[in-house]
Amino acid sequence: MTETTPGKAPGFDTLAVHAGTAPDPATGARQVPIYQTTSYVFRDADHAARLFNLEEVGYIYSRLTNPTVSALAARVTALEGGAGGIACSSGHAAQIMALFPLMGPGCNIVSSSRLYGGTITQFSQTIRRFGWSATFVDTDDLDAVKAAIDGNTRALFCETIANPGGYVTDLGALAKIADEAGIPLIVDNTTATPWLCKPIEHGATLVVHSATKYLTGNGTVTGGIVVDSGKFDWSASDKFPSLSQPEPAYHGLTFHAALGPMAFTFHSIAVGLRDLGMTMNPQGAHYTLMGIETLGLRMERHVKNAQAVAEWLEKDPRVEAVTYAGLPSSPWHERAQRVVPKGAGALFTVSLKGGYDACVKLVDSLKLLSHVANLGDTRSLIIHPASTTHRQLEPEQQVKAGAAPNVVRISIGIEDVADIIADLDQGLAAATA
Repeated sequence: MTETTPGKAPGFDTLAVHAGTAPDPATGARQVPIYQTTSYVFRDADHAARLFNLEEVGYIYSRLTNPTVSALAARVTALEGGAGGIACSSGHAAQIMALFPLMGPGCNIVSSSRLYGGTITQFSQTIRRFGWSATFVDTDDLDAVKAAIDGNTRALFCETIANPGGYVTDLGALAKIADEAGIPLIVDNTTATPWLCKPIEHGATLVVHSATKYLTGNGTVTGGIVVDSGKFDWSASDKFPSLSQPEPAYHGLTFHAALGPMAFTFHSIAVGLRDLGMTMNPQGAHYTLMGIETLGLRMERHVKNAQAVAEWLEKDPRVEAVTYAGLPSSPWHERAQRVVPKGAGALFTVSLKGGYDACVKLVDSLKLLSHVANLGDTRSLIIHPASTTHRQLEPEQQVKAGAAPNVVRISIGIEDVADIIADLDQGLAAATA
């Protein structure tokens, strides 16, 4: 999409509706068509060769690229202010796709300990099978972050607003540490979305999303996004040979020398999606594109509702603590005003004075809030992390992640806020009876 007026870039909501798309050249269709096809006819043998040699941009096979999926990647890239991006099959896939061009056997990442439970398991257990490893640290302790980085560290990883507790991360401070170490900062921006925060503006190299959450917004799609800032010098050291040296998996092409700021994106497509196959389907991409059109409107309501609900809960005598960073009492309140000035998101945890039993009773007693393992829906959602999303973690890990047994996670939706509060009120009454 081009500038709407000379010298002025389009605003967020304009990009959310228009970026990455144009009327279909064949039919004039205004909404992005669903290109439900596996493959694409080449003009001739030379055209096919040029596409495979990355000498021309186009479509080869839908495991690599698809027009509907590419439109989604382009839209989120524009919203995040990146140089290039890919869409893939899930948020977990996006994390692996972000790491794949950077890592090799014996390499490690340094990660925040405040993460979604599935990510902690992916990093602490599953990636070991690739010969990778992760060190978890409290990213509020910058000295600990620096100390955890060694000669084999290839990335620093965090979430903008940590799931489940809603803790806000000091992205700028972590970006500075990553720069000094010569490694990229990878930020999961799922819970903030680019409407609240653009991590690249804070120094992030790569941004990942679970498109399943706020981007789609209605619980219909699983998908993931990786956006590259295009600003990292992959050739500044020998740490990233897949990008800075001839890549044996792609005819000896040196991606950074040949493609500059698009090196990471093209490697992710030509090697990552080709060989790992973590492909997003075009119908899912279409649903997410439609969801993003209203992202700004929805996030404004999510944040407004979350602030009101958190304030009400904090005053309730049945509640021990509320972790929402939009509350002046939060240790992360000042940081939230810097990192996410439009609001602290819509995800937080609530500790109940009745402990584990009260949490379970609350979840079972609610009528409007849905008990599901998801977040970022138009509907308000609740779950008990210690027995579900963070169940696989050791008790110490649960506490560090903000998922202690006496905690419930709430994802505030866009319903009338009075109805959300009324349901929580009756649920708390039942839980503490």
